[in-house]
Amino acid sequence: SSGINAEYGEIFRVFNSLAKSNAKQSIAETYKSKETEKKTDYQHRLTEVEGGVFTPLVMSTTGGVGKEFSTMLCQLAAKKEKSSGYSYQQCKRYIRLRLSFSMVRSVTLSLRGYRGSPKCETTSCELYNL
Repeated sequence: SSGINAEYGEIFRVFNSLAKSNAKQSIAETYKSKETEKKTDYQHRLTEVEGGVFTPLVMSTTGGVGKEFSTMLCQLAAKKEKSSGYSYQQCKRYIRLRLSFSMVRSVTLSLRGYRGSPKCETTSCELYNL
């Protein structure tokens, strides 16, 4: 399969399971509806146009994940277990931990902006033709 360049906004869906708008249905129904909604929006483009496979990664603000996200985590942990020598549970815990830190980093960057120096391939001498 060819590589795809999907934006994270296209892949992830995070919802507040305690919101009033989600109180009318069970948590399982909410996950299912959010997965279906994400598939409706992006599956055609990612499978037909870009030639990839689309798995909506739906999670709640309380830490739960949708059925397809859970399946993907299990498959990824099984592959990591074979290649790393660690147990399946250790691999799954590690993947969830890395994902959590990546999401916190992403949210922090989107709220406060990037404050480091810009990474540039050229040196200041090359920039000013010195």
